[in-house]
Amino acid sequence: MTQPGLKIEEILKDVVTVIIGILFCGFALKGFLVPNSFFDGGVTGISLLIHELYHFNIAYVIIIANIPFIIMGMFQVNKSFALKTLACVIGLGLCLQFIEYPVITQDKLLVSIFGGVFMGLGVGLSIRGGCALDGIEILALYTLKRSSFTISEIILGINIIIFLIAAVELGLPTALYSILTYYTASRTITFVIDGLEEYTAVNIISGQSEIIKERLVMELGRGITIYKGERGFMKESFDVHQPVDIIFTVVTRLEVRRLKNLVHSIDPKAFVFTNSIKEAAGGVLKKKVRDH
Repeated sequence: MTQPGLKIEEILKDVVTVIIGILFCGFALKGFLVPNSFFDGGVTGISLLIHELYHFNIAYVIIIANIPFIIMGMFQVNKSFALKTLACVIGLGLCLQFIEYPVITQDKLLVSIFGGVFMGLGVGLSIRGGCALDGIEILALYTLKRSSFTISEIILGINIIIFLIAAVELGLPTALYSILTYYTASRTITFVIDGLEEYTAVNIISGQSEIIKERLVMELGRGITIYKGERGFMKESFDVHQPVDIIFTVVTRLEVRRLKNLVHSIDPKAFVFTNSIKEAAGGVLKKKVRDH
């Protein structure tokens, strides 16, 4: 396939992904959260709170509430991202205005859990499509440059304010259920973005490194990198040490348990430690995932 054709295919894939995300968000809002006066975090949560307190049209509120953050995004991220996000938010507004979603349930626990799941699916898919359905991350980036707080701390602080206002105006039970909605949505977003292919870096130190290296490559099909190190330096025999190969590899989180079992079947005393990594590309990673 030619490069222009490949680009068009990628654009279409992103557009379809975002549209599906918008539909999921609309379903979460109209089918679960809005009819039951529940909230989420971020700008969506602010919009739901305004809608509940003043009874403004939720479609208009979400669009208007996000516009300042989209403008901010033009300077904090880039114009392309801001325009995509604007189109995404307008799409959500149109979805809420013109699509009639059925009210699924009034059970508070089901609303808080599944409302969060569908909201997380929608937001996660929109992020994978290259835009955002909520401007709170842009606000966090803006604040980050002007304070010593991390993005996570800033977002948490904003959401605490939202839920405190909800508790005062609508009662503590509603606020608590809404916190559960937010938590469920956050976990779902993480899962949608990272997926089952979330990668884990694994380091292995063992006296049986030659056997372990061969088994990792031949049985797990993973590429490995070797660091030269020394092992020993125990308190009771500090001067006793010897060269060792430190094995480094990357696996999906579904393969971590299998890898640990394999290593400990060879050397029960092997030292294995892992680190989560946000992104990995190249090597044998994608090939291995397709083989599964």
